[in-house]
Amino acid sequence: MEKEMNIISLIREILKSRGIIWDLAKADFKKRFVGSYFGIAWMFVQPVVTVLIYFLIFQMGFKSEPPVPGVPYVVWLVPGIVPWFFFAETLNLGTAVLSEYNYLVKKVVFNVSILPVIKVISCLIVHGIFVVIMITMTLAFGRLPMISWIGVVYYSFCLSIFALAIIYITCAINVFFKDMAQIVGIALQFGMWMTPIMWDPTMFEFFPPKVEKLMKLNPVYYIVVGYRDSILRGNFFFQRPGLTVYFWVVTIILLFIGLRMFNKLRPHFSDVL
Repeated sequence: MEKEMNIISLIREILKSRGIIWDLAKADFKKRFVGSYFGIAWMFVQPVVTVLIYFLIFQMGFKSEPPVPGVPYVVWLVPGIVPWFFFAETLNLGTAVLSEYNYLVKKVVFNVSILPVIKVISCLIVHGIFVVIMITMTLAFGRLPMISWIGVVYYSFCLSIFALAIIYITCAINVFFKDMAQIVGIALQFGMWMTPIMWDPTMFEFFPPKVEKLMKLNPVYYIVVGYRDSILRGNFFFQRPGLTVYFWVVTIILLFIGLRMFNKLRPHFSDVL
C-alpha cells in the first residue's frame, strides 16, 4: 500500500523518480501524434488560427489599442494567450490522466501520484516550443531582448505548480464522475474571458474598479500579467509583491487540498478503472 503523499513527500518522489517521469513525459508527448500524417504540425494549427481570429476581430475590426504604448495588438496578445494555451491543455489532458494510464494505476509497484506530474511535464514541452515562437515573433516586430525575459521561466514554473494542484483534484474526481472533464472544459471557456487575455480593463473608457479587483483574485491573472511584464514591460515578479504572495498562498492551499483528496480516493482507483 502506498504511503500518504504530502507536499514534501511529493517533492522527494519527483526527485527520486525524475528519470522515469522524464521518460514517460517524453513518451506521452510523442504518442499524441502517432498515426497522424502531419504529426506535430497539428499542435500549432488551432493556436495559430485562434490568434489570427482574435487579431482580425480586435485589431483589424475593433481597432483596439493595447495598454502597452507602441506595441501592436498581436504582440500584446501572444504573451497572454501562450500561458493560457498551456494551462488549458494541461487541465484538459490532466483531468483524464488516471483513465488514460489505468494500466499503471492497477500496478501495485507504481506510484500513481506521479502521473499528474508526467502530464504537466509533457504539456510543458509543448509550452516550451510556443515560448520560443513567442520570443521569435516579438523579435520579428522589432522588440529588443530584455533581461526580464528570463521571468518567463519563473512564471512557467508558477503555472505548472498551480495546474498540478488543480489536476490532483480533477483527475481524482474524474475516476468516479466522468462529467468532470466536461465541467473543466466549460470552466476554461469562461476563464479565458475573465482572466483577461484578449482584452484589458484599460481598453475601456469606463470599467468598474471593483470588477478589476475581483479579476485579480484569479491566480491565472498573475501569470498572464507576469508574462506581459516580462516580455513587454521589462518588469520582474518582485515588482508585484502583493499578487506574488497571494498567488503562492492560494497555490499551496490548493496543492494541499488536491493531495489530500487524491490520497483519500486513491485506494479505490483500481477498483473503478
